[in-house]
Amino acid sequence: MRRFLARWGAPGRAETAELLTSELVTNALVHTDGGAVVKAVFTGGAFAGAACRAKGRLRVEVRDFMAGHPALGGPGTDIGPVRDVVPEMNDIEKAATSGRGLLLVHALSDGWGVCAHGVGKSVWFELAAQEP
Repeated sequence: MRRFLARWGAPGRAETAELLTSELVTNALVHTDGGAVVKAVFTGGAFAGAACRAKGRLRVEVRDFMAGHPALGGPGTDIGPVRDVVPEMNDIEKAATSGRGLLLVHALSDGWGVCAHGVGKSVWFELAAQEP
């Protein structure tokens, strides 16, 4: 992913994309019985040479092969592309050493969601090359 994003986006955007990809892949591997497939695509821009940063939008999808949707912020909270609702965490969740991956995706991406497949699902996020 690091090489794929080497000349993409404003400073820090590639690192954000790496972090969010890592969170989604980790979720897929930890919370399912199978592997994961990562797909990353650039849209709406072109690379203009080694000295220039690419523009456009990045979409990353991480597909797993288990039914069910992940939860944002704790058990029983459905996720979706709604960006203005973040559930409150209780004290136990605040003390946990894991469970914040989707909160990071929610907070740092320009958009995200879940797409159901016949077998499994894809969790995706998008980032513009420049911060909004």
